[in-house]
Amino acid sequence: EMKISDPSQIVIDEVSGQLITLMFIPLEPMWYLCGFILFRFLDIRKPWPIRWFDTNIKGGAGIMLDDIVAGIFACVILLLSHRFYVMLIGGI
Repeated sequence: EMKISDPSQIVIDEVSGQLITLMFIPLEPMWYLCGFILFRFLDIRKPWPIRWFDTNIKGGAGIMLDDIVAGIFACVILLLSHRFYVMLIGGI
């Protein structure tokens, strides 16, 4: 059993969260950069409920779930931001 709570050598949790973040956004570099930054911010700061998953679910499930939830939050924020951007500016 690993003694480290989230070993840095294993990145599948980060990759999963990032893929979820970018899943539904436009294929534009600006939105991908925003998605990357937003996911990293949420993953590092761990606001509620992301922190809840990180602290209350032990083992691999907790390690994966906090990044998955961060990815879902980032995706929703990006989608809402994109909708607002399109309505306001008429962008892509």
